[in-house]
Amino acid sequence: MRKLALIAVIGLAAQLVDGALGMAYGATSTSLLLSAGLAPAVVSATVHLAEIGTTAASGAAHWRFRNVDWRTVTIMAVPGAIGGFLGAVVLSSLSAESAEPVMAGVLIVLGLYVLLRFSVLGGPPTRREGSRPLPRLFLAPLGAFAGFMDAAGGGGWGPISTPALLSTGRMEPRKVIGSVDTSEFAVAVGASAGFLVGLGSERIDFAFAGALLAGGLIAAPIAAYLVKILPPRLLGAAVGGLIVLTNGRTLSEAAGASGEQVATLTVIVAVLWAASVAIAVAAVRREPEPA
Repeated sequence: MRKLALIAVIGLAAQLVDGALGMAYGATSTSLLLSAGLAPAVVSATVHLAEIGTTAASGAAHWRFRNVDWRTVTIMAVPGAIGGFLGAVVLSSLSAESAEPVMAGVLIVLGLYVLLRFSVLGGPPTRREGSRPLPRLFLAPLGAFAGFMDAAGGGGWGPISTPALLSTGRMEPRKVIGSVDTSEFAVAVGASAGFLVGLGSERIDFAFAGALLAGGLIAAPIAAYLVKILPPRLLGAAVGGLIVLTNGRTLSEAAGASGEQVATLTVIVAVLWAASVAIAVAAVRREPEPA
């Protein structure tokens, strides 16, 4: 019961992050669950099963507020689901010893992206909506790649898809986030099916997935309020550093680093994390007060 409560808290924390930033639910929840000692494939399976519920709720909310470009969703969803299925099968075929450093490496890259984007690089990019729709030859491969990385690496659909779509300048930011969140439902379903094939239902703890989902559903309305009171740059810098710190220890230990080397690396990452948060705080203070 205590472990289920802890997983529910992890789901709550991850949904607060995702609701405030529009990304990093998978990276945050996967990092925290891995640090709790669960196997990588089981962690990703648990996260994606829970995401079936959280992404459905998120997609419904975005649809209600007309934040969804359905053409983008329909083109990205099917390749994303296929990529998610294949990524889950690949991760399931790896041993825990080999999968853990691979997943840690992917999560470090995602954590560094979030950390730098919301501290040094000035927050989420913004673009004006263009007149030409995005081509299928761009959207379909993007969906397949992001879906594969999301399942195999324990996160990545939002951090990969959202910046790529925003950088084109052809969609409003609100529709980018709404379309990415809505299409993620298909990725969660595809990845969950892949884990059921690769792991079998007997190796998946559905109680863990239910606890993670319960925490996420509780956090969903809180996250909407959190967006109003907490600067995204500050939250992004804090979460990105947490992801890098937790997975940096895992990767260095898997590489055979000594205890002293791991401790030294942890201190260095912590100092850089604190500096990034300080940069984000300074940037927030320089921003003009809303009218």
